[in-house]
Amino acid sequence: MACLKTLPFLHRPRSPLKSALILSSARPLSSPRRRPSATLSFTSASSAATMASIATVEHIVLFKVRDSTDPSKVDAMVSNLRSLVSLDISVHLAAGPVLRHRSTAASAAGFTHLLHSRYRSKADLAAYSAHPAHVTVVKEHVLPICDDVMAVDWVAELDGPAAPPTGSAVRLTLAKPKEGAAAELARTLAEAKSFAPAAVTQLSYGENFSPARAKGFDVGFLAVFPSLEELDALDAGEKDLLESVKEKVRPLLESVIVVDAVVPPPPAASL
Repeated sequence: MACLKTLPFLHRPRSPLKSALILSSARPLSSPRRRPSATLSFTSASSAATMASIATVEHIVLFKVRDSTDPSKVDAMVSNLRSLVSLDISVHLAAGPVLRHRSTAASAAGFTHLLHSRYRSKADLAAYSAHPAHVTVVKEHVLPICDDVMAVDWVAELDGPAAPPTGSAVRLTLAKPKEGAAAELARTLAEAKSFAPAAVTQLSYGENFSPARAKGFDVGFLAVFPSLEELDALDAGEKDLLESVKEKVRPLLESVIVVDAVVPPPPAASL
């Protein structure tokens, strides 16, 4: 269905693109109209599941819930998406509201919710997508209340836990490169990994391999921070550099969707 040690970063060489994907204006451009809570609802097939420097399949889905939707139906959508963790196919699954939009394109698109899940392989993602329980949730709880759905998948070399820790802030960036620029964009990301701010606890990025629902957003990027406060502090500390960074990366990009979310504690177990 998302921190501040800026001084070391400010005095090290860095990639313009990496900075552009992590940074945004100090204030969000907008918040989604429908925001039942300020955090993602999080579940995982195993709270201890980790993936250290191995290929991990990222699956991101953004939903735009219709404004007139009854809140109970929105809650049902989220809870049913979360229930898909019981299929025991994903190593991480989080579904819930978008906390805030951080780019003009994100505000224009108006996505209200997201699902983020991780898999050991493309075959596992395909099994999840085709599973009757998943198909039923989409048909009965997603499509009837959503005006738009967008999905992006990529393979990343992921360091650290498969499930971001409780309280982590997640910044999702989906980039639409200009024609012919996707490979260069991905190369720049690969070269820039070592220049990430110290506050970033985990980075995931790659080229989308499922173009049907990606709307041309061919590169995905996910940055995890220890907390929303540290993410905000990084934004504030780097805001003076933002415009110059944008000037450097603009030739590669047609559009960028940036949204933030926060990972809460797992739901309490039922007695």
